[in-house]
Amino acid sequence: MSNQVLLFLIVGKNEPLYEAEIHKRGSTGNSDAVARQSYFVVHSSLDLVEKSAWVTQNMYLKVVDKVNQQYVSTFLTAGNIKFVLLHPGRNEESIKNFFYDVHELYVKLSMNPFYHYDTPITSKEFDKRVKAVARRYLS
Repeated sequence: MSNQVLLFLIVGKNEPLYEAEIHKRGSTGNSDAVARQSYFVVHSSLDLVEKSAWVTQNMYLKVVDKVNQQYVSTFLTAGNIKFVLLHPGRNEESIKNFFYDVHELYVKLSMNPFYHYDTPITSKEFDKRVKAVARRYLS
C-alpha cells in the first residue's frame, strides 16, 4: 500500500515540537489507521536515530529505518533537535535539500526572542513555510 501522505516531525529532547502531514499532489485524505501507523513508525524510529547519531558526525543521518515500503530519514541539529521524515523512498538528494531548508527556517525561528528553545512550535508562518519547502522538494 502506497501512502500518499508524508509525515514530518521536529522532535525535541522529550516531546514533538512540530508535526506536519504533507499531502502529495493528487492525493486525498489519509485513513485514521494509516495515520496512526505512520506516527507509530516515526516514534519507534527515534531510538535508531539516537544510535545512528553516535556513528557519524554528519547532521543528515539519511534513512535510519524502513517499515512496509516507508522510509524514515533524519536530520540532527547541533542542539540535538531531530527532524524526522516518513516517506515512500524518494530521491535522497531532494530529502537532504528539504532538511537543510527546514533547518534554516528552524534557526531563524530559534533566533526569535519570543520563541523559547525546546518548546512546541505554534507559528502559522513557520508551518506555511515548511509546507512550501515540502512542495518544492517532495511533491
